[in-house]
Amino acid sequence: MQKQVYSLSKEGSIFMSASITSKNENKAGKVLKEKFMEPQNLSAYKLAKELNVPVSRIQDILHGRRKISADSSVRLGRYFNVSESYFLDLQNEDRIAEAGEKNEGFSGMRLSHLDVLEAEAIYIMREVAAECEKPVMLYSIGKDSSVMLHLAMKAFYPEKPPFPFLHVNTTWKFREMIEFRDRRAKELGIEMLEYINEEGLKQGINPFDHGAAYTDIMKTQALKQALTKYGFTAAFGGGRRDEEKSRAKERIFSFRDSSQAWDPKNQRPEMWKCYNTEIKKGESIRVFPISNWTESDIWQYIKRENIPIVPLYFAAKRPVVERDGNLIMVDDDRMRLRPGEKPEMKMVRFRTLGCYPLSGGVESEATTLDEIIEETLSATESERTSRVIDKDGGAASMEKRKREGYF
Repeated sequence: MQKQVYSLSKEGSIFMSASITSKNENKAGKVLKEKFMEPQNLSAYKLAKELNVPVSRIQDILHGRRKISADSSVRLGRYFNVSESYFLDLQNEDRIAEAGEKNEGFSGMRLSHLDVLEAEAIYIMREVAAECEKPVMLYSIGKDSSVMLHLAMKAFYPEKPPFPFLHVNTTWKFREMIEFRDRRAKELGIEMLEYINEEGLKQGINPFDHGAAYTDIMKTQALKQALTKYGFTAAFGGGRRDEEKSRAKERIFSFRDSSQAWDPKNQRPEMWKCYNTEIKKGESIRVFPISNWTESDIWQYIKRENIPIVPLYFAAKRPVVERDGNLIMVDDDRMRLRPGEKPEMKMVRFRTLGCYPLSGGVESEATTLDEIIEETLSATESERTSRVIDKDGGAASMEKRKREGYF
């Protein structure tokens, strides 16, 4: 009787199994031998010498006696000029195929890339709902927020999410965004809280006269005030690592001290998808379930799940002015035009949405999801390069704001 080994997936369910004598187990070794070694007339000895590893390691991989480690995958990938994760990915395919053979309930199961990302996000949401005293989901109305809302509805179906949604309103959002927010909240029957920094509003703080101070007062301080007012201990956000370098080094569970500040040098480890949610009174956690997603993942998931999004993401004729290299849409009569500026109708869409005087559009003909996905795949810059606020204060402005409590 052969020994069967079961392991927990990172989403928390048993779906992988491994058996030393499985017919699927050695696909990686077979591909290594037939596709890479034999065409180059490489023996195990020669390859081991080239990679500077013991020959026994290569022999064991070829015969299925040894799993490919991350180090071996990197060495093999670099040597054969393929992705560094290529051989690890093959090995993971083996393990999932084995699960289909050995577990009747999962026969033929294959997890796609989007399935894995979805499962991870749902697991994180459920973990927070179970462990944190008073969570909330921030809703900024953009594409990432739309995906987050959809994931939350899925995670707790058929019940509603066990937490409210919070929109920090600067009063300078696109009109279409506010209309979309109110319509979605009504359609789904969710609790949508709105918070405005009334003191900043009274002082007339605006994006034209106050620059970085506007972002601090109407966004950062407003967010901190809202979380304090309602006593939320954990706040979900839609930040992703691929957006911006300070977000790239932030953990999925981002701990904030009593002043809601973030210290990038004092982050908790997150090994094996185990998260430490213990906090002291006055402390809180910002949680990013889609941290590992990319812009392309977001759009492909929106298409797959048929998720409603704000129409501003699709190209259409819109009145814009070119300002400091950005196409700024004239959304209402509060928009201040500089001398010589005159709105022009151009085919424009937005890759990222925020306050309309600070969100740059891009000229585009993409009017369908397929066209947006194609455009995104060929993009060479992050979507946040069109956000004016990310440039206020220099290259490290986003990290500075995050240290002060910004999301």
